[in-house]
Amino acid sequence: MKFKKAILYSVLVLGAVSVSAQEIAYDFTPHWYVQGQFGGQHTLGEVSFKNLNSLNAQLGLGYEFTPVVGARFSVNGWQSKGGTTVFKVNPNDEVTWKWNYVAPAVDLTVNLSNWFGGYKYDRVCSFGVFAGLGANVAFKNDEAPTAQNTLTTTYGYVDPMQYLWNGTKAHLVGRFGCTADFRLSDVVSLGIELAANTLSDKYNSKRAGNTDWYFNALAGVKINLGGTYTTRVIAVPAPVTNAEERVVEKIVEKPVEVVKVVREPIRRDIFFKINSTVISEVEGVKVQDIADYLKKYPESKVSVSGYADAGTGNDKINDRLAAQRAEKVMNVLVQQYGISIDRISYESHGSRVQPFQENNKNRVTICIAE
Repeated sequence: MKFKKAILYSVLVLGAVSVSAQEIAYDFTPHWYVQGQFGGQHTLGEVSFKNLNSLNAQLGLGYEFTPVVGARFSVNGWQSKGGTTVFKVNPNDEVTWKWNYVAPAVDLTVNLSNWFGGYKYDRVCSFGVFAGLGANVAFKNDEAPTAQNTLTTTYGYVDPMQYLWNGTKAHLVGRFGCTADFRLSDVVSLGIELAANTLSDKYNSKRAGNTDWYFNALAGVKINLGGTYTTRVIAVPAPVTNAEERVVEKIVEKPVEVVKVVREPIRRDIFFKINSTVISEVEGVKVQDIADYLKKYPESKVSVSGYADAGTGNDKINDRLAAQRAEKVMNVLVQQYGISIDRISYESHGSRVQPFQENNKNRVTICIAE
């Protein structure tokens, strides 16, 4: 009998070690960040490329709503340049001038790496695009009148700069561009950015009959404020071995009478807001109903199915949302209410299956316990 007890004890210890196997999952957390960048600008014009280059800088404050979509408020500025060739007299002569500006703007940002490759908290290099609107407030255009005087008196041009301005001049500016970020840690990353900016024909004082453009090439540092992700533990149950079954057969002397408890299945539909995986306080009561049922009937199990509505997003986004909604419910059952992971099965249907006719109701996780 002592020998049997020793074998049984060993099997139980091995079983406990197997059940303790775990995996770590990483979930995106919405967060703020600040950004500082420095580089150069090229103003589109007709003179030599090198004569239209100047310094540029940008400060930004952004918020990442999801792994894919974010927004940024930035202030860009320093200096722009204009110029013209004296083609009527000497094509090799160039007249240039410069002025200062500051341009606040709001951008919509899209992380292409997370969109097409799925969220990965420790991705070393991420690529993205952005587009936005802002205001360009230009000032200190002191060199432009001198340039106009040179063109008039030296080269005989009549009214060469028909849009000459002085003081302060504001223009609506539209911009778009691309980014690349290189992760150094959870907090700090280095990045480069290329941006194209378009605005009124009156920006550089010359009348050209089309919009003026300037291009920025910037490099800098981004600092995340607060955590960018959270971790959760997923228990991985180990299969029961044949050896354990044989030992149980030897030590069990009397059959255990199984008393079946008659119980009705329970279903709860946990609804979510658009593009969200957060369980609200009202919907959290439904999760508690499922947990109470599972505690009342220890032999019961629950299936958790996540969905997304077909009316918004695409299959890539909806597959991710549906899976995360199911996982959030499962995590609450395990971590908050202590329900064993092996009593829960979960799956994700994305937006390919729509359990409700009303589109908004399909942002849901359906739980059936029995």
